Amino acid sequence: MLSRKIEDYLEAICNIVEKKGYAQVKDIATVLGVSPPSVTEMMGKLNDMGLINYEKYSGITLTEKGREIARRVQRRHDIFERFLNIILVPRGVASRDACTMEHHLDSKTIEQFSKFIEFVEKSPKSSKLMKNFKEYCDGGK
Repeated sequence: MLSRKIEDYLEAICNIVEKKGYAQVKDIATVLGVSPPSVTEMMGKLNDMGLINYEKYSGITLTEKGREIARRVQRRHDIFERFLNIILVPRGVASRDACTMEHHLDSKTIEQFSKFIEFVEKSPKSSKLMKNFKEYCDGGK
């Protein structure tokens, strides 16, 4: 099992690579709010683990193994952010909380969250349920 820190780095690299084709140390440092030397140190570790392709002063990309892990983390993040949006958690809070949740729950729990979200999103009665829930949250009964 990888640490939360490693998963966060892989997810950040994946997001950057999807936007511009490669990542640079400064991009990763900006996204994660860490210093460039910290990123450089982690790039060495991730490279040694076979999760990224990294050479100093050139673009960083994910290996197939690194991409697979990053996409799994992104999927978990998406599941939790969607769930938190369903229960009307403000978007910024939902995104931050999803970052925490994506690392700490068992895969069986994550799968049940996913099934619940799909059920709510596809249920013909969910719009009425959500309307009632919003009224309840707004202080109604």
